[in-house]
Amino acid sequence: MYIYNEQDQKIIEQRVAQFQGQTDRYLAGKLTNEEFLPLRLQNGLYIQRLAPMLRIAVPYGLLSSAQVRKLAHITRVYDKGYCHITTRQNIQLNWPQLEDVPKILGELAEVQMHAVQTSGNCIRNTTSDQFAGVSQDELEDPRPWCEIIRQWSTFHPEFAFLPRKFKIAVCGTEGDRAAIQVHDIGIQIVKNSADEIGFQVLAGGGLGRTPVIGSVIREFLPQKDLLTYLDAILRVYNRHGNRDNKYKARIKILVRAWTAEVFAQEVEDEWEYTKDTLGRLTQEEIDRVKGFFTQPPYESLDNKISDEELAILAENNIAFGKWLQRNTRSHKIPGYTSVTLSLKPTGVAPGDVTDSQLEVIADLADAYSFGEIRATHNQNLVLADVKKSDLFKLWEKAKVSGFATPNIGTLTDMICCPGGDFCSLANAKSIPIAEAIQRKFDDIDYIYDLGDLSLNISGCMNACGHHHVGNIGILGVDKKGAEFYQIQLGGNAGSDTSLGGVLGPSFGESEVPDDSWIVIEKDFSGPLPLGKLLLPMQYWLDNRESLNLMIAGLWIDSDEAVELVGHEANLFPLIAVNFPAFTDGRGFSIGRLLRERYSFNGQLRAIGNPIQDQLFYLKRCGFTSFDLKEGADLESALSSFNDFGESYQGAIVPPEPLFLLNSSKNN
Repeated sequence: MYIYNEQDQKIIEQRVAQFQGQTDRYLAGKLTNEEFLPLRLQNGLYIQRLAPMLRIAVPYGLLSSAQVRKLAHITRVYDKGYCHITTRQNIQLNWPQLEDVPKILGELAEVQMHAVQTSGNCIRNTTSDQFAGVSQDELEDPRPWCEIIRQWSTFHPEFAFLPRKFKIAVCGTEGDRAAIQVHDIGIQIVKNSADEIGFQVLAGGGLGRTPVIGSVIREFLPQKDLLTYLDAILRVYNRHGNRDNKYKARIKILVRAWTAEVFAQEVEDEWEYTKDTLGRLTQEEIDRVKGFFTQPPYESLDNKISDEELAILAENNIAFGKWLQRNTRSHKIPGYTSVTLSLKPTGVAPGDVTDSQLEVIADLADAYSFGEIRATHNQNLVLADVKKSDLFKLWEKAKVSGFATPNIGTLTDMICCPGGDFCSLANAKSIPIAEAIQRKFDDIDYIYDLGDLSLNISGCMNACGHHHVGNIGILGVDKKGAEFYQIQLGGNAGSDTSLGGVLGPSFGESEVPDDSWIVIEKDFSGPLPLGKLLLPMQYWLDNRESLNLMIAGLWIDSDEAVELVGHEANLFPLIAVNFPAFTDGRGFSIGRLLRERYSFNGQLRAIGNPIQDQLFYLKRCGFTSFDLKEGADLESALSSFNDFGESYQGAIVPPEPLFLLNSSKNN
């Protein structure tokens, strides 16, 4: 991997000192919010829904074990003990304090990391294939070219304030694992008829509000011309991109308005002035950067362990066999394989990893993969160079730490943005939807029967979860203050990239995973059915010893004593309170008791006969979902949440609902 020289280190340390001064001036009131905004963004600092968010750059996804240990330390000391892997192979901290950010950047600089240009209207982190350099189907390792682009784009004086953010991806294989067709610039390494290695260049791709597949604007670009040609593209965009409307400011809008042919000609015309300037790459410079990406000291392992021996191990241990099938990938060096550490166990937000897990990952990398880790576009981590003879030992250790879920490439290996739980731009929450789908599809054999399937979830039209190019895409939308979800089908992010089509109207949250509860009546007797059971309170009290391991919710009648279960309320993901008549107000008190006295933090549902005129009272008392009577007008009911914007009872401030489940029928 690339190692900083004295100049690199000095530049990053100077940037840390500069941002410390900018932060001090802002906190002292010497910089306005408007002045501080672009400065903090270009140092990766967002102001999110609940706290600042810091995005740390991981160029083309490559990390050393020392860097991962530093991230573990930072998340423990400055955050809440975990971080998040993004679809651009970066790392996000969701809870840093503003005054601590310069300290975090200082600590990152100690291990040759930074947060420069991870946000703002500039050239962002260049991404690539997580198996770059070890893949059998690779024409050439794209990482040196990513590094050359990184050095060219970092602190580029001309392109620091573009019309909008700008993203570049490079791929060295015919089967695209870098999603180059949905980037502002996509670079495909190709070979021409003279057997020379160069680049096919695409421009104008992107997702967001207007998803567009990029267009080829040059079929073959010689290697030495890479940076001057990129300069030409960026200059055309910088001068002609829309600066009046941020929703029409991306390069994709310009390319589409001009047509790809006109845009390509404009770039060619501009390139005539730049192609023979000092920006043209020399072979010496190309070789210098390539020198950082030589092969590690592989051993000759042809006879250490055979595929037949691995097959015997897999046959004797079914769980290992499933992991071997799904989480490992062939390697160009005999005797080695690449391993994907899944960050998608059920109940964990996709891409989240704790400080202690980061330390385990660093240890695994040192023990089994030359001290190197790769972040992936799919929000997992890869150990790229593992001996086949070490696979069983690695699997045993990964399993203990929660990285061995054998689901890579399946429905539950989903991409998911942080959504409304964190992001102030989101229309709806993403993480609860991801978890509900994980729990719904928790039979691994059924998941395998479905085959390879990508599921991508975004909390808003910015498409950080890349929902447009998932085989199944889920988009959070706002409907009069309530969270709904639009489903798309048929997307693909590979070499045959396609955009999904919208499947009908949007759904309420409960309908996305189709995760229905089976209601058990009070007089029930006999064996319980399979599924998620909503049990009567007294039934649970009478049979609790045999029910402890079951996934069950609870329903409470308005005349029952909630005190009998209150202190154990958080054993249940759902508690339903029955309103036998809309004039029976006892359920409101039960809801408040559960929320305020017993700190119940699950889903609280009103069942029975609530009417839409009661919904704002239900919300104030902590209810997060409700069953309307048959035939009720759902849109009218949703609007009733806004009947009263103010309240005299200032002390009654229940937590905002995690989500709203709205249904015109009981489920």
